[in-house]
Amino acid sequence: MGRVLVERSVMEQRFEAVLAVVRDGLPVTEVAAKFGVSRQSVHSWIRRYEVGGVTALEDRSHQPFGCPHQMPPAVEAELCELRRQHPGWGPTRLAWVLAKRGVEPAPSRSAVYRALVRQRLIEPTHQRRRKDWVRWERHRPMELWQLDVVGGIVLSDGTELKALTGIDDHSRFCVCAGLMERATSRAVCGHFVDAMREHGVPDEVLTDNGKVFTGRHSSTPSEVLFDRICRQNGITHRLTGVRSPTTTGKIERFHRTLRAEFLAERVLTSLGAAQAALDDWVAEYNKARPHQAIGMLTPAERFALRGEASEVILEEPPTDPLATVTRKVASNGIISVSGQVFSVGAALAGKLVTVHVDDDLLHVWCRGARVRTVLRQTRGEVRKKNARRY
Repeated sequence: MGRVLVERSVMEQRFEAVLAVVRDGLPVTEVAAKFGVSRQSVHSWIRRYEVGGVTALEDRSHQPFGCPHQMPPAVEAELCELRRQHPGWGPTRLAWVLAKRGVEPAPSRSAVYRALVRQRLIEPTHQRRRKDWVRWERHRPMELWQLDVVGGIVLSDGTELKALTGIDDHSRFCVCAGLMERATSRAVCGHFVDAMREHGVPDEVLTDNGKVFTGRHSSTPSEVLFDRICRQNGITHRLTGVRSPTTTGKIERFHRTLRAEFLAERVLTSLGAAQAALDDWVAEYNKARPHQAIGMLTPAERFALRGEASEVILEEPPTDPLATVTRKVASNGIISVSGQVFSVGAALAGKLVTVHVDDDLLHVWCRGARVRTVLRQTRGEVRKKNARRY
């Protein structure tokens, strides 16, 4: 009620000002000074009164008739549907996809951001973008692969799976995404070999210092299966620094995308079903999903510049019976050869392994694959070690 009275009072004052000019013949300048407004306001009231009478002197909305940068409703509806289909996509990628679809006029990134906030599909952020990051990448595909093992892939029955993931450093192409129940050396290397058979042999690989990748930092440094495969195929195996996850930043960022787009609200019933679903998602990631870090190309478009795939080399175990012995692995993964005791991994507990003995090394084979190589100790070194032990 109070607002109605105020508006009516304002309208009455405007009407008095108009009558002072139209009926009483007072100058517009004098009337404007009397009512404390500009001459343009008085002229505007007079024009409105002549067209619409007293009611035309009411307050009008100050909202503009149009907004040139306002997104059309149809475009905004398409944007919202695209965001719901791909909740991990941000304003930059959404704007690019809309432009790629031929939407006219193509919305800018800022317009997309405002629309997403307006529709409550994202939360407004006030984070300042850092500009001191130094990005690096290799100059061509197949020059370097980043590999890592990631967990947190849970089946409907509560079983947690692991995955060996691999990203080509230059193209961000996912070269490997293999699931397994346990991240054993044989399972990890099996997926690694499958990736090389499909895409070729890279010049280098970059991994963390996990035991499935290297034995360089163990108490008794040795060549594990992964390092052996790299050596056989002429691959330089590079390791990250201790507690340096940013060194493998590309594969860590891939894991973030994997969790946001593949694992979110997805029910996985078995290892086979999960692998099939992951393969479909990887195909979309590689071939259909534009990547901001490579100029909105798809990873497959960049990866296509690689050369011909190299043949993967895998050694066969030696067949000379005079140079081999057979041992059954203890429950703790230990075997003994010529008095030298060492571990081949608890994953091989209870299995038969073949040990090839040469002048300086002991090579342990299991089911046609070499699983470990250790330095061979002399009899004197073995006796001294056993004496210290007992």
